[in-house]
Amino acid sequence: MDLSGPRLGPWRRLFLVGELEQTYFPGPREAGLLACGISQASGQLFISPDSLIGIEGYRNLLTLENVPEDVQEYSWYRGVEDSAETMIISYRPPDSQLPGPLYSDLVTVNSRGYLAFRRCTLNDTGNYTVRVDTGNGTQRATGWLQILELGDPPSLSANASSLVENLDSVAAECHTNASNIKWYRNTIPTSSSNRIRISPDGRTLVILRVSRHDRTLQCAIESFPEILQKSNTVSLTVAYGPDYLQLYTNLDILNGALTAGIGSRVELECSCYSNPDAKYHWLHNGSLLSSEAKMNFSIVAWEQMGNYRCIAENPVAQLTLYRDTRIQPPRPSPASPPRTDAYISGSLVVFLIVVTVLGCGCLCGILVYCLVKLHFSRRNQAT
Repeated sequence: MDLSGPRLGPWRRLFLVGELEQTYFPGPREAGLLACGISQASGQLFISPDSLIGIEGYRNLLTLENVPEDVQEYSWYRGVEDSAETMIISYRPPDSQLPGPLYSDLVTVNSRGYLAFRRCTLNDTGNYTVRVDTGNGTQRATGWLQILELGDPPSLSANASSLVENLDSVAAECHTNASNIKWYRNTIPTSSSNRIRISPDGRTLVILRVSRHDRTLQCAIESFPEILQKSNTVSLTVAYGPDYLQLYTNLDILNGALTAGIGSRVELECSCYSNPDAKYHWLHNGSLLSSEAKMNFSIVAWEQMGNYRCIAENPVAQLTLYRDTRIQPPRPSPASPPRTDAYISGSLVVFLIVVTVLGCGCLCGILVYCLVKLHFSRRNQAT
């Protein structure tokens, strides 16, 4: 139940007008209201009629109108007399309060002299008198406070509370005779939509194809304006998943495969979104290897290379999701081509240079000799 202070100004005024019309043989309640009306007309101190109706279990504030200036003390009494025996509490500005014989820790006086009820009860119904003392005299006002009783809050039931996402639907019924029913989904007001259906009388709500975001349902009635009485909360447990299966590892990935050297450490872990928590299974080359989410090899061997599959299973939702990977040793680097360059020592270089120079000299000498010989032979033939 919402225990915040109600704002019932317009409704209270209508209620009071109805009471003021009953002028024949007025009882104590009507007499108090008529007195307030007379005081208001004469410009004297009076208790505001808007504050003379409270709701059981809620806060209420008896406010004052036409308060004189230079107030020295406010005193509140239970009944129509301002006697010492009936005093509830008195207040002297700026901050002095004196409890009386009828004081209760559920009431107090604020800085403006208003009597505040922290939580109204049915026993608070009755006449209240305020006396305001000033330097020029004393003024009094009396009013009848009526505390109204709220009826029983509605109750809520549902045909199911354990459901499967996108498969099941849920129907909830608000048990009440009231007609102004409000519905709440996840504590937020809701109305009809493509997935939510509310019956014409407002008592039944149906959610088609529930989702993981449908967590709680609640209905409420407005017994009095701006006063909501909420039902019990129905919690929904929706099974979903597995979704978004992820694989975590400490290995490097090359061309879509995991690489691990022989003797290295291997860590593999699967994770997904699922309610209830998914059950995991690891397969190695088609054979069951583990039923845990994590799998570790402290020293990987050659026979542990190959294909791996992680399977996530939700037995409630009857859904299964898997992901494959492969572990292989790193590829060896390509062999270096043979060296084709030759090494020549320094002495050999000198020898080759000398041989080359001598060869060139001999070749030049032979060429000169041949030319000279050819010249002399031609000369002899001419003579």
